[in-house]
Amino acid sequence: MRATLDAIYKASGVAAGCFLVAIALFSLAQIVARMFGATGHSLDEFAGYAMAASSFLGLAYTLRAGEHIRMSLAIDRMRGGMRRSVEIACLVCAVGLVGWFAWATLDMTLTSFQLGDVSQGLVAVKLWIPQSGMALGLWILLLALVDDLVATLRGKDASYIAPHASEGGATFER
Repeated sequence: MRATLDAIYKASGVAAGCFLVAIALFSLAQIVARMFGATGHSLDEFAGYAMAASSFLGLAYTLRAGEHIRMSLAIDRMRGGMRRSVEIACLVCAVGLVGWFAWATLDMTLTSFQLGDVSQGLVAVKLWIPQSGMALGLWILLLALVDDLVATLRGKDASYIAPHASEGGATFER
């Protein structure tokens, strides 16, 4: 199970990286087109879709790597059971908020699919396609947060704590 979850998080991170490359390629194509007096119709729109997909698909991978910005001024001063309780409370809140956001985004994506919504740019793109990257990224983030919550409830450190433990970061004193 652990290997499968880690593979999902890594695949999401790789997909985010691929969308970053796509942004560069769309931008480069638009620059080259302008140099030759042509217009790159809707390339900036496609770059925007790629940016949204990259941002959301990279969330779980970034969480697992311990690279999200974390306001830890108070929690870094806590130890033992108090710290563990606060960490669990934070994870429960995160699971609730991200779960709601993931559900709402999936609902929006399904509604766009059912209604046949298209973008208003020069190239009509079915909106469920770019929205899918956002929804998938949020569901994978939710999975990663639940994974960390379960680990923390079992008395282990969350994934985002382990990379920084050697820097004087947090570990639970038992």
